[in-house]
Amino acid sequence: MVRLNRIYTRTGDDGTTGLVDGSRLPKYHARLEAVGAVDEANSAIGLAICALDGNVAEHLRRIQNDLFDLGADLATPGDDFTPSEVTLRMVATQTAWLEQRIDAENAALAPLTSFVLPGGSEASARLHLARTAARRAERAMAALAEEAPVNPQALAYINRLSDYLFVLARLANDGGAGDVLWVPGASR
Repeated sequence: MVRLNRIYTRTGDDGTTGLVDGSRLPKYHARLEAVGAVDEANSAIGLAICALDGNVAEHLRRIQNDLFDLGADLATPGDDFTPSEVTLRMVATQTAWLEQRIDAENAALAPLTSFVLPGGSEASARLHLARTAARRAERAMAALAEEAPVNPQALAYINRLSDYLFVLARLANDGGAGDVLWVPGASR
């Protein structure tokens, strides 16, 4: 269990951040860029939840918890991605749950005839913002994977998350009826 008695520790005043294994990295390191991008995506999801209710909000709260797991996974260097009682790692069942949600929610939507512009309703716009934050996190994680091992399940999860947020954004636009569609060259 996590217990935080103090919010500040002063240990990062030198421009470094501690990892799960006790090592420290500069705050600009690719690993910390990835952790920070996941945190931003989580915050954007929190903003989206404010415009939602019911099962969708509940599902997004579950995802917020998963994103803390993802941050812990990224903050644990090494190439052993086996979860344990002391090491949080993303697992296939977390991604499978997202895939099930995507399939269930997408079944209610009409097929797209064009790309969707972010917007429509406020809830949809917030979900699109969260989607783009998740894509940024995915890019940061892929960049980290170029220089250090990254759990393949973590990469799969963040990729599915943006897909799920896209489907939810369409649902928030009156089941896709309120989607704002891209008209190529419309303002020429």
